[in-house]
Amino acid sequence: MCESPSPVRLAGSTLKHSHHVCAFFHSKEEEYRVLMPFIKEGFQNGDRAFHIVPPGGRAGLVERLEREGIDPCAAEAQGRFEVLDWNDTYLQDGRFDQFRMIDTLLAALAPGVAPEGKISRNIANMEWALEDLPGTHDIVEYETRLNQALPKDHDPVVCVYDLSRFDASVVIDILRTHPMVIVGGILQENPFFVPPAEMLEEIAARKAGGDLAPAAR
Repeated sequence: MCESPSPVRLAGSTLKHSHHVCAFFHSKEEEYRVLMPFIKEGFQNGDRAFHIVPPGGRAGLVERLEREGIDPCAAEAQGRFEVLDWNDTYLQDGRFDQFRMIDTLLAALAPGVAPEGKISRNIANMEWALEDLPGTHDIVEYETRLNQALPKDHDPVVCVYDLSRFDASVVIDILRTHPMVIVGGILQENPFFVPPAEMLEEIAARKAGGDLAPAAR
């Protein structure tokens, strides 16, 4: 992660390490209430904002930003704002390939993508995993492998989950794959985090036993 000229605050805390965060919310309103200060701070600091949204979700995000006094079009013209949807990222070619997506995200975090001396603030909506498409059941394995692939000092990556839509067993597994978690609007170190190598062994054992439960409730 590049040195930011000011602290990076997220959900009531200052980020210092372990920037792979799972954020659990019960509604879109709660999500914006908790994450908007982090997003606004980035625009004010001149950081880059990178969002992955559902198909058709760009307009709603832009509207929310404009309500907050942010000019996303100007930021986009300056290379400080980028929005992609699932079909451009997670679900290219109508399927999920975890290794391809890791490469996609690493490219988004690569040095030189954000303005010089700034960071990239990355927020991804994870409801693509609810689509009935090949590979989507690999979401837990993907989140686990991402911990291995991300550089030691990387920019914030916030994976957003709607608790009303994901099966409880999947939520528990997702929790175990993130070093940091936002629950109840507060960011904290995750005491349930499992090291990637250990988690991958568990996933392999489940696959061998045919345990590939869907993500949706």
